[in-house]
Amino acid sequence: METIDALANDALAKPMVILPSNSQLERWLAAAPEPVHFVPTMGGLHRGHQQLIRSARCDGARVLVSAFVNPTQFGEGEDFATYPRDQHHDAQQAEAAGADAIWFPSVDQIYGDTRAACGHNPSSLPVQASLIRHLCGPGRPGHFEGVLMVMEQLLERVKPTMVVMGEKDWQQLTVLRYCLPAFHGKGCRLVGVPVVREGDGLPCSSRNSHLNSAQRQQAGLVPQALAAAAAAVAAGECSPMALEHLVRSRLESAGLQVEYAQLVHPLTLQPCPHLNGVALLGVGARVGSTRLLDHRFLMNRKPIIAIDGPAGTGKSTVARLLAGRLGLLRLDTGAMYRAVAWLMLEHHQPIRSTPALGQLLEAMELQLTWGDQQQQVIQVNGVDVSDVIRLPRVTAAVPLVAALPEVRQVLTRQQRVFGEQGGLVSEGRDMGTAVFPHAELKVYLTATVAVRARRRAADMAQRGQVVPPLAMVEAQIAERDHLDCTRKEAPLRQAEDGVVVATDELSVEAVVDELEDLFFQRVSHEAWPGSQW
Repeated sequence: METIDALANDALAKPMVILPSNSQLERWLAAAPEPVHFVPTMGGLHRGHQQLIRSARCDGARVLVSAFVNPTQFGEGEDFATYPRDQHHDAQQAEAAGADAIWFPSVDQIYGDTRAACGHNPSSLPVQASLIRHLCGPGRPGHFEGVLMVMEQLLERVKPTMVVMGEKDWQQLTVLRYCLPAFHGKGCRLVGVPVVREGDGLPCSSRNSHLNSAQRQQAGLVPQALAAAAAAVAAGECSPMALEHLVRSRLESAGLQVEYAQLVHPLTLQPCPHLNGVALLGVGARVGSTRLLDHRFLMNRKPIIAIDGPAGTGKSTVARLLAGRLGLLRLDTGAMYRAVAWLMLEHHQPIRSTPALGQLLEAMELQLTWGDQQQQVIQVNGVDVSDVIRLPRVTAAVPLVAALPEVRQVLTRQQRVFGEQGGLVSEGRDMGTAVFPHAELKVYLTATVAVRARRRAADMAQRGQVVPPLAMVEAQIAERDHLDCTRKEAPLRQAEDGVVVATDELSVEAVVDELEDLFFQRVSHEAWPGSQW
């Protein structure tokens, strides 16, 4: 290791650099053109921090670690004075994990006026009140304002393209994501990394060093209590009150002082009235004077992603790729409507509501299976129609068929059956509004008619179909939009809590990246490590 004064032009060829001042940080940042991935810490580095550093080593970026015990996030009577401080240890840990530099700023280098900083001057950025109404918020007034304050200062100086932080403090991660403007554009990503745990399940924490052997044994009861809550959910328990009481009673009976045990929605951090899908059970407790923080994601079904949007926005391709990344199954509901349209055409059934249509739907056996590559195979009455439902004559009939109430009712029931166990990426036109209103992530993909027409023409050409003039394709898409948005049964619209993603200027991979980020804002990496659930 060496100081920046020994740094030659080739920064990356040298050992890790120690940066004790802002001016040296500025020189290090200016010394090479590569982007910077930033790991902000309060020091006391351990295996959890090392995992953050390793995760930051990607895309050819330089990795910068900061170690700064921030006074503005400590309240009266908290452990600011005794928080672990050992620069030599921190530098060794950071270098062993592959950091390019570690920055040790002082309070006055961050805030300028030490007295003002210690006086808890508020950040210029307001904290969204609902995000700190529960969990740590009530018991730590001013804490999250202090976190915002220091992160605002750090990011202004470093200007990273990626910030890597642990998921251990899920509430902090959520507050930063929604309250820091730096993370609202495309210039800087906030990436969460799974909790790193000790052998008995206790999260790695700098404060663990304060525990004596008896207290350390007590601390291990926190993840055990959370595991007991997960076992209760697996056995059918869905009552938030019962789950919270189970954890609290176990810990209090073992002598821990429980500050809170709360079941909340992972995105909004608001209390869950009942467990329906995925929720976060957070715990704050004290062993002696040491404060412990832990959480567990509880699921009574696997996660569901609902992707809606008009024709030609790339829903099918995005859903297939996203499902592959996350270890979920793709439910192509559009193919189900195409299958009914094909069946009606084969039986010369008029595309309108008739008693004969009811009989046809009642007798229909529609089966979905997934192949070795997770591709969806659809059969109607024992016939594999996966390819023929893509023919132009079927495509032309789908909007009219999909508008028939009895068709939508039958297929919606079937789709809900498929979703009972979760584990799906479902795409269509009413997934988030009608079929899976409790999906963990609801997305509405959009694009202009012109862009969607070009995509549709390219898809037809790839399938070897005759491509009509582009103006005709645009007219067909516009007509489909009108039919989808004006039908009486489950019209196409964005879900109230859905996220709009405009795909016009994005590659398919960029759209999938964005949806993956959105998913992991709602479900932690620890809770959903792909197909290992």
